[in-house]
Amino acid sequence: MENEGYFGAAAWIFLLICLVVYLVPVWRIVSKAGFNGAFSLLSLVPIVNIVMLWVFAFIDWPVERDRTR
Repeated sequence: MENEGYFGAAAWIFLLICLVVYLVPVWRIVSKAGFNGAFSLLSLVPIVNIVMLWVFAFIDWPVERDRTR
């Protein structure tokens, strides 16, 4: 096998599509939580993504803060 370990163009395109499909909604959620959308890139880091999920689950979101005023 001479192509062992080689990713073709189709595999890279598929990977990019998967990243976009994943990162766009995460970017929007992070932005709505009141953080810079670039924090969504941290969701690609193992363990950090779990911590982020817990942080976003328990912080006061801007919508919740507006309701209490």
